[in-house]
Amino acid sequence: MGEKYNKFSKYFVAVDCVIFGYEDGDLKLLLYHRGFEPAKGMWSLMGGFVGEKESSDTAARRILKNITGLEDIFLEQVEVFTEPERDTEDRVVSIIYYALIRIDKHNSDKVRENGAHWWSMKSLPDFIFDHKEMVNKALEKLQLKAGMELVGSELLPDKFTLLQLRRLYEAIFQKELDTGNFRKKVLSLKVLQRLDEKNTTESRRGAYYFKFIEGAKEKSFDRIVKI
Repeated sequence: MGEKYNKFSKYFVAVDCVIFGYEDGDLKLLLYHRGFEPAKGMWSLMGGFVGEKESSDTAARRILKNITGLEDIFLEQVEVFTEPERDTEDRVVSIIYYALIRIDKHNSDKVRENGAHWWSMKSLPDFIFDHKEMVNKALEKLQLKAGMELVGSELLPDKFTLLQLRRLYEAIFQKELDTGNFRKKVLSLKVLQRLDEKNTTESRRGAYYFKFIEGAKEKSFDRIVKI
């Protein structure tokens, strides 16, 4: 069994997870100190090898659960990194995913046990191997998604103001957005419900809270934010 494949080289298959969170107006990235050689002690994305009876999706979700304690996480494949010498130890093909999690809902004890730390996207440390390129590719993928549909439900609290939503988008796209245009665009999507409750910390009059309408389908042929 498998004799036909014996003449071909065998490689390790890994998954690396670019885990984004959002807190205090800052888009953040979860990294950990690598605990083994090569590059022991350097900052790394969360990852691991795909098990013999696992799909790459299953492996990524297993890793995310072990680190954050969360199961229902938005997860999307980004790209496959295949450069022959990308890992100095052996030939490793890595399938990259990005995940969006609520920092206020994750298990902070598990994160600490894994030696992980949240870093602001504005001040990232040096990475091992090609992990910086992985982060850049994942951010591009997130920006593409956020440009076509609202991503607030994956990163914001259950209720939020339009200012809080705009600040999330400014953190994702790393630029300031026009207040009026952004408000008009997101409300035109018909996926947000205004609540009767106000946040009184943002202005003297207060700002209404909104929430996502469960099951609502966005209807737009134009980007929310143009890159």
